[in-house]
Amino acid sequence: MMTNDIASTATLEPKTKLNGKVLKTTLAGALVDVGQSIPGVIHISQLSKDPVNKVEDVVKEGQTVDVWVRRVKKDRIELTMIEPLALDWKEIEPEMVVKGKVVRLETYGAFVDIGAERPGMVHVSELAHGYVKTPSEIVKEGDEVEAKVLDVNRKKKQIKLSMKALEPEIEELKPAKKEPKKGGKRGAKKETEEMPAQEEDREPELTAMQIAWQEAVNKANAERAFKVKRAKSNISREQEDLLERTMKKRLPTGG
Repeated sequence: MMTNDIASTATLEPKTKLNGKVLKTTLAGALVDVGQSIPGVIHISQLSKDPVNKVEDVVKEGQTVDVWVRRVKKDRIELTMIEPLALDWKEIEPEMVVKGKVVRLETYGAFVDIGAERPGMVHVSELAHGYVKTPSEIVKEGDEVEAKVLDVNRKKKQIKLSMKALEPEIEELKPAKKEPKKGGKRGAKKETEEMPAQEEDREPELTAMQIAWQEAVNKANAERAFKVKRAKSNISREQEDLLERTMKKRLPTGG
């Protein structure tokens, strides 16, 4: 039957944080008790991010230290005092969602620390839907943001992120379609054919100058018609007088 210590050792995952006590130091590193059935070992290269010449410069026997699991072997647990990255390059994949802090702004985008070796970059066009002139319109340094991984280049150590990919798209408002009138296509066609005719029947609107000119023409025509009528009237009167005189000459007189 597996003991509790052995069972817990078997389930230890890389990057698990433990607390231990330094039992012994050597030229190559330190031996640490982390409460397991097998000892923990820290190599000198894993004592600090900076180069270490002597183990005793960093840790001493009896000192309590925070360590993280690198890997578990049959006879030992390999540890590190360098806090591991939240995301290794092999763990970063396109489409995965990550959280991080904005650490730098440039004119072309924002850099976000997502716990990887290098920060990911959100291009200005990927900050939000619509036009964004500068990243400072959307984020500022120190902001906690969420983004989706668009692409990762492990050789160049580049991570491309997008914040707008996690936001709902803005639908463009489109004008409502006009419902066709009853009568189907034939009715619509007939109405279309009648439109020019109706437009032709409309009298054009006259300007003030055209109205004045029209009134002057109408007045002149009226005066001309009156003169003609009066002339005709005089001619008729003369004809009646002439006929009356003629008749008087022809009729016999009594006496």
